[in-house]
Amino acid sequence: MLCVGLCRGHGEQFTKNVEITKILNDVADMLEMQCVEFKPQAYRRAARTIEALGEPVEGLYSAGKLDELPGIGPSIAKKIAEIIETGSLKYHQELKKKTPVNLEELLTIEGIGPKTAGLLYEKLGIKSLADLERAAKLHKLREIKGLGPRTEENVLESLELAKGRKGRTLLGTAYPLAESICKQLQKEGIKVEIAGSLRRMKETIGDVDILASAMDPNDLSNEFSKMPDVAKVLEQGETKSSVLLQGGIQVDLRIVEAGSFGSALMYFTGSKDHNIALRKVAIAKGFKLNEYGLFKGETRVAGDDEEGVYHQLGLDYIPPELREDQGEIEAARIHELPTLIPYDSLQGDLQMHSTWSDGHRTIEEMARAAQQIGHSYIAITDHYSPIPVVHGLNTRRVREQAAEIDRVNQDLRGIRILKGVEVDIAADGTLTAENDVLRELDVVVASIHSSFKQTKKVMTQRIIAAMENDFVNIIGHPTSRKINQRNPCEIDMDALFDASKRTGTFLEVNASPQRLDLNDATVRLALEAGCKLAIDTDAHDKEELNNARFGIAVARRGWATQADVINTRGRDELEKLLKK
Repeated sequence: MLCVGLCRGHGEQFTKNVEITKILNDVADMLEMQCVEFKPQAYRRAARTIEALGEPVEGLYSAGKLDELPGIGPSIAKKIAEIIETGSLKYHQELKKKTPVNLEELLTIEGIGPKTAGLLYEKLGIKSLADLERAAKLHKLREIKGLGPRTEENVLESLELAKGRKGRTLLGTAYPLAESICKQLQKEGIKVEIAGSLRRMKETIGDVDILASAMDPNDLSNEFSKMPDVAKVLEQGETKSSVLLQGGIQVDLRIVEAGSFGSALMYFTGSKDHNIALRKVAIAKGFKLNEYGLFKGETRVAGDDEEGVYHQLGLDYIPPELREDQGEIEAARIHELPTLIPYDSLQGDLQMHSTWSDGHRTIEEMARAAQQIGHSYIAITDHYSPIPVVHGLNTRRVREQAAEIDRVNQDLRGIRILKGVEVDIAADGTLTAENDVLRELDVVVASIHSSFKQTKKVMTQRIIAAMENDFVNIIGHPTSRKINQRNPCEIDMDALFDASKRTGTFLEVNASPQRLDLNDATVRLALEAGCKLAIDTDAHDKEELNNARFGIAVARRGWATQADVINTRGRDELEKLLKK
């Protein structure tokens, strides 16, 4: 059986995976709008499988293994093959011709699913958001049985909020927000935890899920709905409440009894596929597992904490970041889960910027801020770059900065500043700094900041050329992506991993929430190839040093241990590693 997300693929970028996932989900939506039974669920399951793959789907197609993937039978496998071969799916195009509405647009509105969209078209001819807004303002929605004046009001409010929404929310935005909500709700006798994909530390999230138990659920629900940032209360009840915050982020609060808190936390953390796989394990052992607990007959045998449920199922505890049904359940069964890198394990940060280039704090300010969060060393890696807008360093300024670092180091106790630069990898693979400059430094990060559209072959050779420079220690944000802004560069990742190992060059997990690059899937592939990582914040201000936890989260989702990350070492050991 093919090991989804675990086996090492061809290392290509996952553009085709994203394209196939979208087409399959589109097919499911259109079939559901037509009230077709069973097929929508099959397509959604297949879409989730492709989305969760830790390797490019083209490699599986070439090997004839598409129908070995869970949830993908011969029929859907043929359709995936067609997309790979032609770039489109005839069945998808035929459905679109038969679907006269802009379904993708309508489904962005809260409360409108494919079936409701079909009803709106059938009764009122609504094809778009503009049609929907017009009909709601003319009070036409209330003419449809089951909708009414309240629906019109909700649709109009949702339309207004949707105008300010742009895609999914970054992990670095959503997580502090969820922490703040938990803090507001936390009181004596109340247990509150982040749940959902946010607890799994996905790089972007749709809605924020919060789970709680309380002696007085109504009181907690009322307090939740009256939080200062609430723009609209969508639902309020004893077990579930939902609000939209200013800016359009939806937050769902679920309240359960204390005895079910652990099982509910498992259920609402997900992922869906992980939960399904767990339920199969439970059934095989004669149990029933749901959000209320783990049951033997009518008796609840576990449920107040997650550890107890996993233990009863014969599994080691699975950290939330791994719950994607990508091999973690089998690993937990045979006691081979990795000991994931702890969130407090970084001893230093090897990429950050100061006022010498495009940073907002002095070298000393960055060093003292890093010391406050427990670091014993940092590397200042200001840009050595020909790009004028970054106010890049040149040879003279590198040496002047080195002298300042020496002066600041004399005044510091308990933390050491390493001298470094972030140097650009030019389009031809050369570096924008001479070796005579680089050899004087402790840390050299080489990154791509231009010519992102080169072919895979050229881009791969470009990065490998930088790795082969004796003075380059780290490849910064290796795929150059920016989440929701710029797709990753096309790179032969296998070749990159081989070069990383051969040259002793480390690959960065850039913890900036806009980057998170390498991502979790490529981290796992890199580790399987024997590469080592550096988790860096790329901070341009002292507050951004706290983003390290998001880089650690990515590494954990990629099954990384403390030994896989070089800046978990003390300074003496690190400096030995940096000498290629």
